[in-house]
Amino acid sequence: MQFRLFCSIVCAGLTLGAAPVLSHEFWIEPEKYQVKSGETMVAKLRNGQEFKGAEQPYLDHRIARFEVFQSGTALPYIGRMGDMPAFSGDPMPDGLAVLIHQTRPQTITYDSWEEFQAFVDHKAFGDIQTQHRARGLPDAGFTEQYTRHAKALVAIGSGSGADQAAGLETEIVALANPYTDDMAGGLPVRVLYQGKPRPEAQIEVFDKSPDGAVTISTQPTDEKGEAIVSVAPGHSYLLDAVVLRPAPAGEDYVWESLWAALTFAVPTR
Repeated sequence: MQFRLFCSIVCAGLTLGAAPVLSHEFWIEPEKYQVKSGETMVAKLRNGQEFKGAEQPYLDHRIARFEVFQSGTALPYIGRMGDMPAFSGDPMPDGLAVLIHQTRPQTITYDSWEEFQAFVDHKAFGDIQTQHRARGLPDAGFTEQYTRHAKALVAIGSGSGADQAAGLETEIVALANPYTDDMAGGLPVRVLYQGKPRPEAQIEVFDKSPDGAVTISTQPTDEKGEAIVSVAPGHSYLLDAVVLRPAPAGEDYVWESLWAALTFAVPTR
């Protein structure tokens, strides 16, 4: 038993430390997006691609924030080292619960420009190479720091309530409640960076149907940092938006990426 626990922690640590260009998204996956009143809320942390990924245990040395927001109140969550699922909270009052998980920064060193360019192209950052070379940086052997900012919307009982900005450096805020509001016109969302709307940001949308098939699309935010995501009953969703910025002067990494993720589901009515 101790060996299995040790192995799960070490293997997960290696996965969590993998490069964003290889491992891509990090998200919170609730066991149920709709939880009955009085029922325990359980959620997994996942890291992977195309809304499929390895489950990660609770590792306190990799956590900057782990909280539950409900009705304007934030409750810190403290688990046990190696817990899988990483979150298993006490029963909560009826309403919309927002799970929040922010990782501590990690770094990756790129052995070639092509590796970094693949990431730049995938996230539609534009002509980063010109900026990179203008700063006198090498095309290989440079380091990026990355941080994950994940949220998940879970309905407790009635599920009534609203998402709100949680003060993450970057985050995606749902402007409607997918469990109680009419989703026929889609779910409006806003992408924030340092508390302000982020215009012309790429949102990557991962749409998982009831049979597990995943479709992927992208769309930009408008001048208000907002977009409307088309959704379907019975489907679950992962939204992803990434900021790439130069590292502060004097750091041993040269680029910094901030990853925002939001997961939720749309009930079958």
